[in-house]
Amino acid sequence: MGLFGEVPSRDGEPAGKPVALAPLAERMRPRTLAEYLGQDVVLGVGRALRTAIEQGKAGSLLLWGPPGVGKTTLARLIAQHANLHFRPLSAVLAGVAQVRETVAEAAQLRARDGRATLVFIDEIHRFNKSQQDAFLPHVERGELVLVGATTENPSFAINGALLSRCRVVPLQALPPAAVERLVRAALADAERGLGVRRLAIEDAALQRLVLLAGGDGRRALGCLEACAASCVDGETIGVELVVEAFQHRALQHDKDGDLHYDLLSALHKSLRNSDVQASVYWLVRAIESGADPIHCARRLVAVAAEDVGLADPMAMQVAVSALHALQFLGLPEGRLPLTEAAVYLAAAPKSNAVVQAIGAAAAAVRDGAQHPVPLHLRNATTGLAKDLGHGQGYVYAHDTAAGVGRMECLPAELRGAVFFTPGERGFEAKLRERMAENDRRRRDS
Repeated sequence: MGLFGEVPSRDGEPAGKPVALAPLAERMRPRTLAEYLGQDVVLGVGRALRTAIEQGKAGSLLLWGPPGVGKTTLARLIAQHANLHFRPLSAVLAGVAQVRETVAEAAQLRARDGRATLVFIDEIHRFNKSQQDAFLPHVERGELVLVGATTENPSFAINGALLSRCRVVPLQALPPAAVERLVRAALADAERGLGVRRLAIEDAALQRLVLLAGGDGRRALGCLEACAASCVDGETIGVELVVEAFQHRALQHDKDGDLHYDLLSALHKSLRNSDVQASVYWLVRAIESGADPIHCARRLVAVAAEDVGLADPMAMQVAVSALHALQFLGLPEGRLPLTEAAVYLAAAPKSNAVVQAIGAAAAAVRDGAQHPVPLHLRNATTGLAKDLGHGQGYVYAHDTAAGVGRMECLPAELRGAVFFTPGERGFEAKLRERMAENDRRRRDS
């Protein structure tokens, strides 16, 4: 296993010589499953996957999770427990030729010493279909073990043939307690960490570091190393130093990936739940992270139609106006109308009555018979049409005293069907009154 802090030999196996200048995150890479932190849900003692790894029977896997949670480390531990050669491959840099070379090398190694090879592909979602398919026959025949790492949802990023041959292992951002343990271990470890420096960290500074790391162990150790570089031996790291080390930290965002849609989902659901504060936060979080503000504006328009509906007819006008204002102003001024619209939509009364009406009508259209349009509702555009009864019995509503005609407009088979039922909130309460009054006038006309 090529551990961080060791120089790999020519064929990728560790030579055991420490690398003095290796980054702290590399030096502190876990060497055993016992040191592996933060993934107890899938790798806790007694869990099926942990048992399989310990027995050297983990098989081919897709490790899915955010950056800095230990995907590469886990792949190395799997290779170590199964006594496999470890071959890393970057999907960003490798092409089909490199894939074939790796497969051929794995066959040579197996012929030489009888040991199979674990091929680890970082960012496997960047491989195209041909590159992914190149591994299929070799995985099926057991000639190599494939472990891929991805930050994207494998269901969308990995082709079905490869996905069906690999177990998907979801890894979560490290919990705060795990990041704290990692930082404390790095400060105390005299062999791989910063122990010889005798550094300490204030409790408040540690909590701020954990918060800013956002569940990314690599980021946490990178910040700690940056802080240490500004300290003399024996010094205590304070909050200001931590904040300075993180001041250029880029917010996570992936314009085509899960996080992009997760942020928009959080915005939509906060608006739907009438939480003004959360709505403002997720909107600004998405924009500050680099999301296209037009996508946020479209989500506001969707909320106005889907979740506010006719409980507040002004909501659609506010949302569309915010979209137009954003297009006119651009950023940063465009944040103002977007935020104003978000506040308005979150505070507005909510109704999904229109959504339910569409669903009920669609079910009747798709599942029922193709009911003919009643004759009195058809246009009598020709003499033949008139002879066939088109338009006979039609009542022109404006000619009636009540403004509505005593006339059925649904097909006979659907008379009495109810698709739209207004709610009790906001303007829909008024709609309910109007609908009831129109029904009364229709009966009495």
